[in-house]
Amino acid sequence: MPEMTFGEALNQAIREEMRRDPTVFLMGESIRGGVYGVTGGLSQEFGNDRVLDTPLSETGFMGAAVGAAAIGMRPIVGSLSSFMWVAMDQLISQAAKMRYMFGGQVNLPVVYRTSITYGNNIAAHHSDRPHPMYMNMPGFKIVMPTTPADAKGLLKTCIREDDPVLFFEDNTIMGLRGEVPEEDYTIPLGKADIKREGNDVTIVALGGMVPKSIRAAEQLAEEGISVEVVDPRTLVPMDNEAILNSVAKTGRLVVVDPAHKTCSAASEISAMVAQEGFWSLQAPIRRVATLNVHFPFSPALEKLIIPNEEKIVAAVKSTLQ
Repeated sequence: MPEMTFGEALNQAIREEMRRDPTVFLMGESIRGGVYGVTGGLSQEFGNDRVLDTPLSETGFMGAAVGAAAIGMRPIVGSLSSFMWVAMDQLISQAAKMRYMFGGQVNLPVVYRTSITYGNNIAAHHSDRPHPMYMNMPGFKIVMPTTPADAKGLLKTCIREDDPVLFFEDNTIMGLRGEVPEEDYTIPLGKADIKREGNDVTIVALGGMVPKSIRAAEQLAEEGISVEVVDPRTLVPMDNEAILNSVAKTGRLVVVDPAHKTCSAASEISAMVAQEGFWSLQAPIRRVATLNVHFPFSPALEKLIIPNEEKIVAAVKSTLQ
């Protein structure tokens, strides 16, 4: 299988789906220029009618995508997650609710590709990780891949979905390399992946926390601690069964989430396991997430508030004491 970066895998998924289905088109900020390389070269192949650079108005183009999807097109919309706040009325009042409020008479096959960026010293306005907030709103499917192969397979699935999808791309792993199948393939939503097998402690990790958790697991293995790393890949729907099965095997759970700890995805996963897998637990559940403060510009201060391997290792060991 060829090896490529996370960003190149996304580009390949979009290119293949645009060739397969003429109703698929791109719109958003700096799309033709190809921010992070994800959409680079697509305007040259598909033309400016299907690759649209929009004005800097998230309310306008995210709302326009809802209208386009409602009449049978399949827009892929690109933006930073921190800028989605501007379009919340269009996202929440329209995209998330329209199919339900219309009694199922309209499909909304729109994918909002949105990047989450942190750890790059770009301060609070550009460092949001808002995936848990959208988990609270029915109507969205929410995806967060962590490998190039998963990124391609899941994005192709999302483009073919008839519901609105929020596709979160963690920019800390945009350059991550890995093997990607050459054939046309999709990955079903709601199917977790075991990124590392283990017996003593389960780590459920999201986005860029997966590589950090694997590195922490490798460090712990040198001390004789066997850690299983579970990657949900999709947050809505969530593969609760895979998480519960892992916890039943290990008896311990650490959840690692780049979002703020309060009301995080880590909180929801922890609550689910506490309710449905309580008798499997041999120790309290631990959450490793970003501290409940806005991101500072200072590199030294920023490193203190986000999860890292040291914090993950400490959390795992605390479940074994």
